[in-house]
Amino acid sequence: MTTPAFGRFFLPGPTDVHPEVLAAMQRPMIGHRSSAMEALLQGVAPRLAALCRASRPVLVGTTSATGFMELAVRNGIRRRALSLVNGAFSERFAKLVRAAGKECVRLDVPLGCAVEPDMLRDALRRTPVDAVTVVHSETSTGVLQDVAGLAAVAREFDDVLVLVDAVTSLAGSPVEPDAWGLDFAFTGSQKALALPPGLALGVASQRMLERAKTLPDRGLYFDLVAFEEATRKFQPTNTPAVSLLYALETQLARIEREGGIEARWRRHDAMRQRVETWSEERGVAFLPREGRRSWTVSCLKLREGQSAKAVVSGLKEEGWTIGSGYGALKDSTIRIGHMGDHTVGTLEQLLALLGGLLS
Repeated sequence: MTTPAFGRFFLPGPTDVHPEVLAAMQRPMIGHRSSAMEALLQGVAPRLAALCRASRPVLVGTTSATGFMELAVRNGIRRRALSLVNGAFSERFAKLVRAAGKECVRLDVPLGCAVEPDMLRDALRRTPVDAVTVVHSETSTGVLQDVAGLAAVAREFDDVLVLVDAVTSLAGSPVEPDAWGLDFAFTGSQKALALPPGLALGVASQRMLERAKTLPDRGLYFDLVAFEEATRKFQPTNTPAVSLLYALETQLARIEREGGIEARWRRHDAMRQRVETWSEERGVAFLPREGRRSWTVSCLKLREGQSAKAVVSGLKEEGWTIGSGYGALKDSTIRIGHMGDHTVGTLEQLLALLGGLLS
């Protein structure tokens, strides 16, 4: 099987992993209770804090991001949550609330739209809840929600925690847990962080931690209290994916060499802007409106008679990968995951090929 060239895999996750990061995973194993593991976790801690813009410990778990979504629900919701639903992954958040035995009240908007702060305020006035679940960058539609504004509204109401899926936003666009007052924000390793799948990162507020201590059914594997205690001691809660931690350590160093998280944000924003300019030139419409477009995933509407499957297959024949639409949008949209270690230069090559297929 021929290994494809790095930089041509624009799926909205998992993303392309740089060869240097893949090579780091070949290092020998170490004991998960060894001094070497403690040194590894202690070494990445300040870099993770810079990545996540967090003053509190950044939790690292061997799980998909959905695992930390469950952590958010089991440790952050006392009885009833308001779930903001605008796509497939915010739908998953709402389903998880119910699966964990909590009451879920929904605020739904059409696919391609965002929940705006005034809509949240109206909903919270009508229905008492103790938490809000929200997806920052909705991977299925390419919508970037105003999480800072939504969190500010939630703070107007007593004892309402803000639980944020930042899976395709963190490390690719601004996410500010401290400055925005987020109670739990989490991501997965395989998105804008550009690592193999299998790790989740999360940041919990002090009031989230205090609430978790009062909830008897928060479980074992995703117990926030245990995660927090272990992280402060530079220990894993359970046997971790050691090779993925090596990859994380290497990628955090690469991000520093790029100029830090803000330089990474600028590169992602430049890719978003390039797709916007290209789409205007080609007459290809975005699904989300201007000002609500993800910096990491562009969801484009196809014209009548065009097939997402045919477009994706045509690019695949040329050695390039993008995503078709998700769920109800599978046939009518395509998604370009310009996140991780991709550059505007390589994106230009993809767009040139895509333009030929859409003409």
